[in-house]
Amino acid sequence: MSRSSPHNYGEYSKLDWVPITMTLVEYPKGDIIGELLAWLSLAPMAILAGFVTLILFRRDLHTISFFLGIVQNEFLNKVLKHTIQEPRPLLRPHPYTEYGMPSSHSQFMCFFSTYILLFVLIRLHHMNNNSPMERAMRILVLAVCWLATVLVCFGRIYLQYHSAAQVYVGAAVGICTGALWFTLIHFFLSPYFPRIVS
Repeated sequence: MSRSSPHNYGEYSKLDWVPITMTLVEYPKGDIIGELLAWLSLAPMAILAGFVTLILFRRDLHTISFFLGIVQNEFLNKVLKHTIQEPRPLLRPHPYTEYGMPSSHSQFMCFFSTYILLFVLIRLHHMNNNSPMERAMRILVLAVCWLATVLVCFGRIYLQYHSAAQVYVGAAVGICTGALWFTLIHFFLSPYFPRIVS
């Protein structure tokens, strides 16, 4: 397989696939892009570790609510997978046996980035500190979140874990649930946070 055509599936599936140490994430041996995308596919695990750390040390109700949204988003993904029951693409042997529609990685990352986007645009917009440096930092955070999201979604197709349709549906579900969860928290639940804290 030539490096310029990673989706020549006949030859691509014959390559040696190697896992990242202590994970089930595989990439074609010697494929630098594949290895980078494989490492990026671990982003949801890093985000979850960050949430657990923040919750343990800050005990902030908004962080806890955001985390609960991620949990319900993952539960919805499991329900959809077992309802639709579409297998993963059979382009190579997979270490995973669960269904592929919708992509949980795409759904997770789109939920996370949509929530962050709305948080920055709506909740942080009303804060007093609106200096140019503060605005630049917010734009940087959004750019990093969405760049990571796009790369993780692309990686699920590139590494043959999902079809394009499975990734698109996962992304659409994640964006919708992220927006709905933010709306619920910001407009309906967060007014009660001070009373809960007190």
